[in-house]
Amino acid sequence: MNAAQHYVEHYRELASKLPGEHLPWLRRLREEAQSRFSASGFPSPREEEWKYTNVATLEKKLFVPTVGAPAGATDTNALARLRLEGAWLLVFVDGVYSTEHSVTANLPEGVIATSLANALEQYPDLIEGLLNQVVPEVAHGFIAFTTAYFRDGAFVHIPAGKVLDRPLQVIHFSTRPDGLSVTRNLVALEQNAEASLVETYAGTGGSSYLTASVTEISVGENAGLDHYKLQSETTKSYHFGGIYAREARSARLRQHHLAFGGLLARTEIHAQLGHAAGCELDGLFLATGRRHLDTQTLIHHRAPCGTSRETYRGIAGDRARGVFSGRIVVHPEAQKTDAEMSNRNLLLSEDAEIDSKPQLEIHADDVKCAHGVTVGQLDPEAIFYLESRGVDEPTARNMLTFAFANEMVEKIRLSSLKRLVQSELLSFLPQSDIRKDWL
Repeated sequence: MNAAQHYVEHYRELASKLPGEHLPWLRRLREEAQSRFSASGFPSPREEEWKYTNVATLEKKLFVPTVGAPAGATDTNALARLRLEGAWLLVFVDGVYSTEHSVTANLPEGVIATSLANALEQYPDLIEGLLNQVVPEVAHGFIAFTTAYFRDGAFVHIPAGKVLDRPLQVIHFSTRPDGLSVTRNLVALEQNAEASLVETYAGTGGSSYLTASVTEISVGENAGLDHYKLQSETTKSYHFGGIYAREARSARLRQHHLAFGGLLARTEIHAQLGHAAGCELDGLFLATGRRHLDTQTLIHHRAPCGTSRETYRGIAGDRARGVFSGRIVVHPEAQKTDAEMSNRNLLLSEDAEIDSKPQLEIHADDVKCAHGVTVGQLDPEAIFYLESRGVDEPTARNMLTFAFANEMVEKIRLSSLKRLVQSELLSFLPQSDIRKDWL
């Protein structure tokens, strides 16, 4: 039995237990997605956008979807370490909402922050107008998979003019060996609203599991969203994440992607910009051991006067592999577009590999667009400089590696998240006895 057949069999068992099964429009959406996934399965390296990432392992290792409440014990210490000070909190354990660990008291009037399963009961018409509206029209197997099989996810709706004075954090935490967590997150900001949202993905112990999660974001006219994603899964886990955003006129989106975990992990970040909209995509991945970390970005400038800035850095050591593919498309009507992309990568060993593929596709003539990419090793002269001042070589290499990555970490506006990310970064470097001196 191949993977598609395995999950199709489980779908027949799960269908009646999935949230929103009483809604005809959602049943149709799920069934159409399930049929597409049944026909195509997971993506193949034969597809251009997946040429560097082979998910054939998922055809051999069949994960078991969660049925009912999570069976595993939740590591409360791990959750506490991931929590951001002062943030509202939505926690999902093995893909299912945990009221016990969530904190949603004292949200501003009119703001909705709840589980998608709950929202399908309370706000079905609102969900119908948002779900599956921002994902690509031609969805690959993972997107179809999440549409058909999602058990839950976060639903965040911020009405016009509301400004959140605290961040909202969504933690997806996996506990089940060989488990499967499938979630869909919906985030919508109406006109002139502003918020900061942090998605965190992690697991317990050395478990092997699969996380598949899609986040759809709608940013209304003149609204602003700071969105962060921290992917810190276990070293044996598999992760697919998609972030798909649509910005209205004069909207602003800042997205920061941080990938440190997973044996094989891929995140797609797509943005569609309206008139005079602004988009800033920043990212950092650190791959060690035999990890394979893949980041794919796509920005569509669909209207005039849009601005985008894209800055990504990657680090690979041991026998790890990193992938960055960034694409900016300027449509014919998007005159006065200003777009820049930068990707810098650092190899820490001879066996490490990073593939970088920056792309500009320009169909307008009055634009300002540029991109640049580098892949290299630590500067021997910089190492020698530190050694000449009494620093041993391993520490010098660590200091330079940390400095290379920390330039991206310093762009994080939330101080509690910045400290957490710096701690994650330092955990990958040896010489732990000096870490306290670097923060």
